[in-house]
Amino acid sequence: MLLDIVTYPDPRLKERCAPVAEITDEIRELAADMTETMYAAPGVGLAAPQVGRLVRMLVMDPGVQEGERAPRVLINPELEPMGEVITSEQEGCLSVPLSYRADVPRWSKVRLKATALDGTPIDEVLEGFPAVVVQHEVDHLDGTLFIDRVSRLRRTLYDSKVRKWLKRKTAG
Repeated sequence: MLLDIVTYPDPRLKERCAPVAEITDEIRELAADMTETMYAAPGVGLAAPQVGRLVRMLVMDPGVQEGERAPRVLINPELEPMGEVITSEQEGCLSVPLSYRADVPRWSKVRLKATALDGTPIDEVLEGFPAVVVQHEVDHLDGTLFIDRVSRLRRTLYDSKVRKWLKRKTAG
């Protein structure tokens, strides 16, 4: 089932998510719905707060841009920064309206520890685009948007555009 994507400035996007205590049928159904929603959007990642659920779970598929589907569900992910800080160029987000994109500092490599949907522990190193995607999605679980990582000036300009857009949207 397609889920509604929560957009900025919805306050739920600023909340820190609670850990998933147990992988239940409800969690499995949420993962399936989030995966379907991510592909339909279209996107390469989607975190639970982006669909209004404040639990530490995300779905991602960085390879979908090359036409290969290999979705992953990560429950209670933790990241350890590795490598060097790079610039993720023109990063965007399904929850950030007006197709806003910006260059964002990210780690080139991260160690990912999480639990898969079947309960299997995950402990691996991700590099390049998959590392950027997982950092972006884990930020959502901590109540951080990529626009929180841009300069104050760029953020102020963006917030002004969003206020005008929301005013027009509610007036029309």
